[in-house]
Amino acid sequence: MAVLWLDEIRADDLETVGGKAASLGEMTTADLPVPPAFVVTAGTYRTFIEETGIDEELFELVDIETEDSQALSEAAQAAQKLIEETPIPAELREEILGAYDDLDDRPPVAVRSSATAEDLPDASFAGQQETFLNVTRSDLVDRVRECWASLFTQRALYYRKEQGFENELVDIAVVVQQMVDADKSGVMFTSQPSTGAPVVTIEAAWGLGEAVVSGAVTPDNYVIDRKTGDVQDRTIAEKKVMHIRDPETGETVEREVPAEKRSEAVLSADELDELREVGEMIEEYYGEPQDVEWAIYDEEIYLLQSRPITTIDEEAAQATSANPGQSDDDGEVLISGLGATPGKASGAVKIVDKLDQLDKVAEGDIIVTRMTTPDMVPAMKRAAGIITDEGGTTSHAAIISRELGVPAVVGSESATEELEDGTFVTIDGEKGTVVAGGEEEPETHDPVEEVRPETPVKPMTATRVKVNVSIPNAAQRAAATGADGVGLLRIEHMILSLGKTPERYIEDEGAESYVNQIVEGVRTVAEEFYPRPVRARTLDAPTDEFRQMEGGEHEPDEHNPMLGYRGIRRSLNTPDVFKHELEAFRKLYDMGYDNVELMIPLVNDKEDVLQAKALMEEVGIDTERRSWGVMIETPAAALGVEEMAEAGIDFASFGTNDLTQYTLAVDRNNERVADRYDATHPAVLELIGRTIEQCLEHDVDTSICGQAGSDPDMVKFLVEKGVTSISANIDAVRDVQHEAKRIEERMILDSVR
Repeated sequence: MAVLWLDEIRADDLETVGGKAASLGEMTTADLPVPPAFVVTAGTYRTFIEETGIDEELFELVDIETEDSQALSEAAQAAQKLIEETPIPAELREEILGAYDDLDDRPPVAVRSSATAEDLPDASFAGQQETFLNVTRSDLVDRVRECWASLFTQRALYYRKEQGFENELVDIAVVVQQMVDADKSGVMFTSQPSTGAPVVTIEAAWGLGEAVVSGAVTPDNYVIDRKTGDVQDRTIAEKKVMHIRDPETGETVEREVPAEKRSEAVLSADELDELREVGEMIEEYYGEPQDVEWAIYDEEIYLLQSRPITTIDEEAAQATSANPGQSDDDGEVLISGLGATPGKASGAVKIVDKLDQLDKVAEGDIIVTRMTTPDMVPAMKRAAGIITDEGGTTSHAAIISRELGVPAVVGSESATEELEDGTFVTIDGEKGTVVAGGEEEPETHDPVEEVRPETPVKPMTATRVKVNVSIPNAAQRAAATGADGVGLLRIEHMILSLGKTPERYIEDEGAESYVNQIVEGVRTVAEEFYPRPVRARTLDAPTDEFRQMEGGEHEPDEHNPMLGYRGIRRSLNTPDVFKHELEAFRKLYDMGYDNVELMIPLVNDKEDVLQAKALMEEVGIDTERRSWGVMIETPAAALGVEEMAEAGIDFASFGTNDLTQYTLAVDRNNERVADRYDATHPAVLELIGRTIEQCLEHDVDTSICGQAGSDPDMVKFLVEKGVTSISANIDAVRDVQHEAKRIEERMILDSVR
């Protein structure tokens, strides 16, 4: 049959109906309030492309190199066009419409894709395929076909290639579900999403849930103790917009919320209690905490989707524990976000919308901006604190502020709108709060002395403990920690600070000037640490950062720059520019800086390594004599490290910021999914542990230079696995040294007992 109803579907029907539909079927079986729906099965899609004879042409069209952005775009357009222009057989059309006619009153429906490679433990494919809302009978079959076609969007093709899924083996089912013309809707976590504590967290807004999920509206937030049913915390937001179904066109539209309802609580006490009870039922049924989308229409609750909460970790909870309603400081809480850099700072707000406004930032001011860029670093050094609207704890603002020792709050969402120039505020970079007022003359501090160990005796460890450095200006502060060297020096901040793309800078200033800029930046750090090793990474900047610079108008417009044209991908595609970077390294070696090590970012396989090695040798770098290696930032690199070892690398360094986001499909700069980002997730640890084992067999050093290197749990895991070195944030070096020593001593004792 082409169609199955939800009450016919179970969790083990994944290959037939896909992950989303299988979950809805399970909830229906459990007698949970799920709106009626049927599923056009994955086999129906397969039958369609085979019986119409388009399958071979379809898969030939998408058999392209996904790193070639033009080829990817052309293939996606051609594949989608082929499906959308192929007529659906009359018999299949009648079966789909017949199922629709069995729904009471022929209501508007949501048409949602449910791919067979979706919501899997190691590949979520979240947001890869299409969803259509408020679909009527006349458009239903066309929308089903468009869902099939969305299996071949650029992002879906690219993601499948990255995850190692063959296009020919992935099918797609389509859920056709009665729309709930919601009066109110939102999201519910059945347990605390970071710690797993027994509290229900509910976000709610007026109208359809798309406004909450997409971030178009700031919803009300309720935290309920599951044991007592008491509401522990209630934040009523100003809900400016809502998504509703237009009664005339049937389409989903955005409308302003009536003035009298904007600041009104969306949910009553009875509704909160009922949602809590439903949440407990769902968690008990699935046996694990769930992330649930819900809606209320005519006082009835409906469940639209449920998926497991995949990231529960106490450390993450501590990092995101900011409570917007409370503060230990005397003063009104104005803004809250994620605490990015520990410490407090008071100063006058200086809102920076454009780079030409940086001059107004004076010593001791608080920079407030949408997000920071490398061009802002000089102003960030002058500032007492930093507040951003966007970004997570691994964003540019967070990384640089930590290295400079400047307290920072990121991901506040609306600081640039709600704070005013000149207002005096105090920020808490640990709690993530911004309060009114503060000390007019805060205590002065010396960033270098702050990180210098109180005692000069460094803990002796077999595991070398290094430090991460993003900008040469932080070299003195980094060296004061007593680290065994630099595990990561990011040269992109040197290049981005030039204000021009590499191509434009070379065109305007000449190749020699470009090489010298890199030489001077790396030399500053290498000199400070000599003879301790300094591991410098070649250029790794996404296109959206280059687009803001002179020459950036030629940068490709990418749907997700974090997954796109960056790292070694860009370098190998522009070998003339890349060779100038490599010439800078050769020049440093000629100057006697033999402590410099060269590291290649975002490699996927042996072929990337061999091409980079060939270019190194072409500019005169002796790859047998000099130390060079790769970043392990993708699952593909972790799984292919043995072949890369055979290609000649001396070391492999884990970039856990990217490895985590690529393994868990979590954008590390998106505060809306910050609670799902977990570098100690079992899947990430499995990739790291496997890589260390293979590198030990091939006499290749291993290290970690991502943010997770400062996490005690990660340190314990790495030391026990036999990692060669750990590179920590500047303010965490001495703590990591002591932790490594403690673990090594315990391992020695355990071995002789």
